[in-house]
Amino acid sequence: MSAFASLVEGLAELLEPLFQASAAAAAIVLFTALVRLLVHPLSRASARGQRARAALQPQIAALRKKHGKNPEKLQKAVLELHAKEKVSPLSGCLPSLFQLPAFFLLYHLFSNSQIGGEANSLLAHQLFAAPLGGRWADALGDGGVLGGAGLVYLALFVIVAAVATFNYRRTKRMMAASAPVAAVTGDQGAQQVPGLGAITKVMPLMSFLTLFTVAVVPLAAALYVVTSTTWSAIERAVLYRDMPGAAPAAAVLG
Repeated sequence: MSAFASLVEGLAELLEPLFQASAAAAAIVLFTALVRLLVHPLSRASARGQRARAALQPQIAALRKKHGKNPEKLQKAVLELHAKEKVSPLSGCLPSLFQLPAFFLLYHLFSNSQIGGEANSLLAHQLFAAPLGGRWADALGDGGVLGGAGLVYLALFVIVAAVATFNYRRTKRMMAASAPVAAVTGDQGAQQVPGLGAITKVMPLMSFLTLFTVAVVPLAAALYVVTSTTWSAIERAVLYRDMPGAAPAAAVLG
């Protein structure tokens, strides 16, 4: 933890000439960007995996026709097909899982008053009027929604809501574009992997849960979440621009 604190402080010192009192906040945004660059190869691999899974749909439709009356045999056959083609049904989870350690490091770093037996000097840093170690509840108690710290959170909420809405519309477009294919082939996709159908229904709404996360974690961790989710939205729009239903998003982002 002390080494990580030194890293954040070092980045803040480098950025201080440009960002002044908000240098530590800028350092967190830069740190998040560096983490996302490291995870980017996994994101690209996940995109390739989704294209490969889409290419397997005709074969899965044939397996459904063959084993439609035996769900257990169908699930086994589908999983064997994924293994044979070296396609993981859950590969899309890897980028998110590899980011969790960085998020929890920031969470603990800005939740503790002491680091390595010494006072945590990072807690004195702010993003404009909002302390990086504070939470939305603290901002509400110190000036309310329209106070200095409250306005910082309001701006973050607006960004998160905009990104979540973008993700929701994009996901719904892609699901709607794949529906006609599923209807023709007779494959509904939900039975490919146990529980996948429920996940598919919930996933478009997951981005909105980020609003809750931003509200309850320290501001430093909230900055990580906001930066990472914004990065993800742009990254996925680019990586999946040739997937059905993704064309409008790709066009908007150039």
